[in-house]
Amino acid sequence: MEYSDIGTVAAWLTEQGLKGASEAELLTGFCNSCREFGLPLDRGMALMDTLHPVHEGRAFRWDSQEEIETEFEYGPTGEGSARDTWLRSAFYYLWSGNENEVRRRIGFGDPADFVMLDKMLEEGHTDFVAMVHRFAKAGTIGEMDCFFSHFATRHPQGFSDHDLAILRKLVPVLALAIKCIALGRIARTIAEVYLGEDAARQVLEGKIMRGKSERISAVLWFSDLLNYTKISDSAPPEEILPMLNAYSDVVISAIHEAGGDVLKLIGDGVLAIFKADAPSDACCAALKAEKLLRGKLAALNDERARDARPTTDVYLGLHIGDVFYGNIGSQERLDFTVIGPAVNEVSRIASICRSVDLNVLMSSDFAAAIPGAQSSGLACIGRYALRGVKRAQELFTLETGRLGG
Repeated sequence: MEYSDIGTVAAWLTEQGLKGASEAELLTGFCNSCREFGLPLDRGMALMDTLHPVHEGRAFRWDSQEEIETEFEYGPTGEGSARDTWLRSAFYYLWSGNENEVRRRIGFGDPADFVMLDKMLEEGHTDFVAMVHRFAKAGTIGEMDCFFSHFATRHPQGFSDHDLAILRKLVPVLALAIKCIALGRIARTIAEVYLGEDAARQVLEGKIMRGKSERISAVLWFSDLLNYTKISDSAPPEEILPMLNAYSDVVISAIHEAGGDVLKLIGDGVLAIFKADAPSDACCAALKAEKLLRGKLAALNDERARDARPTTDVYLGLHIGDVFYGNIGSQERLDFTVIGPAVNEVSRIASICRSVDLNVLMSSDFAAAIPGAQSSGLACIGRYALRGVKRAQELFTLETGRLGG
């Protein structure tokens, strides 16, 4: 590979990075291009931490001879076997020291002292080089503070000094392209985690102007935990957050599996919406989520009871109506949510569950929108005055359960 080829590969990386090619595509294209120009690459790997509630980072791999998994996400590296692997890696060696590059000519007597090097030697690799490109503080997000990469060859003479000089010129361009894509992925992740999938999509499409909203018809879901305040007052402090996370997980996962969007977590409460072209379809989706929730909740309570940990129930209000969906707030702090009388009504409906000892209540508007086959399972519990709502409403419940039942 000649120095004149560096510009060609760098231009390709820049173009693909601007187009939004995936990280795995960038690494694969980079390694294939280098091989075509005569650089003897046989294996490549890139790795970078990310900002994600579950995964610590993402890694990308390429091999010249075999089909392999080109990308994967990894969890915390601070515990268990993952920690042992990390501590034995060339990347940890670089991260914990002051060097930016480490090389092992494993086919010429250098020790295979990093993880996987013994296997690579068995597979015929002769030379291995790992690099780290560190980010300045202004370019760091969370734990994403550097770009790791390693490359290996099966060439009988290993990497030449010229080969390594080429890699040192090109890998920073690869790092920049992959970082560009990773930042976009992080932005989407943060938006979806904190705003919900649909709200995140709208924000990332540019709907961030204050006061910008649309009028939509949607099913509204408001759920809360039974006796959460009483439990939190009596349970050990270290139990509260795990408990809240466990119950939030069953609620939110049920909503998402049924096609709903969670808009807001209010302490132990959850506000969500279900949208569909036909109101009946949105109602059916909300009822599907309610059924999923009851199954997940039963399994969670059984597990917690076996461990002698506090258990509770979830009460739920369902309503359908028109709301304004969009940005509300100040110039410095906006919230993408729903507002309107229907939002107030659904929270009031949910609050009545406790006084009537039922785990789900729905408005007459919601009940009227349910398809006939499903509405036969409803029971009217009478008319109730809702605090802050002018007219009393007939409320309905499912003929199945009660709170704690």
